[in-house]
Amino acid sequence: MDDLQFRRHAYGDPNNQADDFLAHLAENEDDAKFVKDLQAFDHKLTQALNISVPDGLADKLILRQQLSQHQKSKKQTRYLMAMAASVAFIVGVSFSLLRFTPVNLGENSLAHVHHETKALVMEQDIGFNDVNFKLASLEGLSDSKFIQQPGRVFYTSYCDFQGVKSLHLVMADENGNKVTLFIVPVESRIVLEEAFADNQYKGQSFQTADAYMVLVGEPASDLEFVKKEVVNTFI
Repeated sequence: MDDLQFRRHAYGDPNNQADDFLAHLAENEDDAKFVKDLQAFDHKLTQALNISVPDGLADKLILRQQLSQHQKSKKQTRYLMAMAASVAFIVGVSFSLLRFTPVNLGENSLAHVHHETKALVMEQDIGFNDVNFKLASLEGLSDSKFIQQPGRVFYTSYCDFQGVKSLHLVMADENGNKVTLFIVPVESRIVLEEAFADNQYKGQSFQTADAYMVLVGEPASDLEFVKKEVVNTFI
């Protein structure tokens, strides 16, 4: 084995047990001493890298990861709670402001008629006592009532005018055309329009002692006829 091959083997594996490598060491005292130095260094390096794992290290690492995830989850929860509180605050403020926002009867009545189209296809025959039963639950209208049938009533239901609980009726004019009547308790936010219209319906409003009456119908409807029916039968 020449000197170059020897050094390559010595550096690569100082503990090499090949016959030619051992024979070279036996014949060369300096090279043998050199290999012993390499073997001693290799042993120290092995000892330095041979570090024992502390007991419970795996459990500690898992616990640390869980704590980290828990802290992250807490931050996310606090953020979501803060967002929910903000939304609740905004909704609360919006609702409070809504209670003080003027209510345009004409605009709201037209919107109700356009939205509740099912009301105009109903064909019931509702007696005035049934209407009075619903009226009795409206704030400020517990003593108001119809004293007799105000013509044919096809439909009755409650509706809401921006927080003001009201009554929604569908009645017939003299020719059988359907006319919507909203009975709305008197409220300081209400803005009353005597006449209003859009591209599909016309309407008019009037006030009794305790309620606003809003009539909405198609252009051919006789709103005045229904108004007289209501005036003559509602107290």
